[in-house]
Amino acid sequence: MLEIFGKTRIDFVGKRYLFFTLSGVLVSLGLFALVQISRGAANLGIDFAGGAAVQLRFDRPVRIDEARRVLEKNGIRDAELQQFTGGDRLLVRMKHQEITGGLADQLAKVLGSEIPDSHPLVESSTEIGPTVGEKLRRDAVVAVAVSVGAIVVYIAMRFELRFGVAAAIATFHDVLAVLGAFYLMNKEINLLILTALLTLGGYSLTDTVVVFDRIRENLRARRREPLEEVINAGINQVLSRTAVVSLTVFLVLVALFFWGGEVIHDFALALILGVIVGTYSSWFVASPLLLIWRKTQGRLLRRA
Repeated sequence: MLEIFGKTRIDFVGKRYLFFTLSGVLVSLGLFALVQISRGAANLGIDFAGGAAVQLRFDRPVRIDEARRVLEKNGIRDAELQQFTGGDRLLVRMKHQEITGGLADQLAKVLGSEIPDSHPLVESSTEIGPTVGEKLRRDAVVAVAVSVGAIVVYIAMRFELRFGVAAAIATFHDVLAVLGAFYLMNKEINLLILTALLTLGGYSLTDTVVVFDRIRENLRARRREPLEEVINAGINQVLSRTAVVSLTVFLVLVALFFWGGEVIHDFALALILGVIVGTYSSWFVASPLLLIWRKTQGRLLRRA
C-alpha cells in the first residue's frame, strides 16, 4: 500500500492532554448546539421546524431578485429563495408557516402571472406542520443516541468494553464537533444533515476500529512493554493507511462540494468536516482514551 509517512515514531499519547483540551472545546460547542436545536433556537430546516418547500421549473431563466419582489408584492414574505445552476429552477422555502394546503399552486400562479413567459411548473412540494417537525426533531436526537449506544455494544463484543467505550466517545466527539461547527456557521440543520452525521458516525467507527485492531495485536505480542509505547506503536503502524483512506474520501467529498450541485452542498460540507475531525479523533482521542481507562481502572483496584 502507498505509504505517505513511512515509518514514524510520533508520540501521540504524550500530547493527549493538549488534544483533550481542544476536543473539550469542540464537544462543548456541540453540546450547546444540541441544546439549542432541542429548544428550536437553531437554524432548523422545515423538516424540524415545520413549513413548506416548493421547487419550481420555468421555461426561461428567472432572476432571484425578481421572484422575491413578486412574492413580497403578493404578501408572501420571509420566504427563502434558492436558485439552481442555469437559472430556470427555483426553490422556495417558508419556515414556521401555517400550512393551509395548495401552497405550491399558489406560488406557481403568482409567479406565472407576474413574470411574463415563465410558465412555472411545480416539480416537488413538501409541507410539514409544526407538530410533525417537533416530533422529527425528537426522533433525530433519539436516532443519534441509539446509534452511539449500538456502537458501544458492537465494539465491546468485537474487542473489549474499554475499546467500545473509547470508540463511542470518539464517535460522539466527531458528531458533536460537526454539529457545533454547523451551528457556529448558522447552517441549516435538516434531515439531510442528520443523514450526514449518521454517515460520519459509521466512517469514524470504521477508522477507529482499524487503529484499535492494530493496538490489540500489539497488546498480545508486546505484553511486557509500557502501554503508552504499545498504543503509540499501533497508531504509527497504521498512520499511512488511515491518511490514504481519509485523503481519498476527502478528495471525493471536495468534488461533491464544488460540483455536486446545491442540493448536496451542505451534506458534502458536513462530511468534509467529519473526515477531518474523524481522522484527528482516531489518532489523538480514541486511542489515548485506552490509557486513561487503564490508569483509572488501576487506581480503583488499588483503592479497593
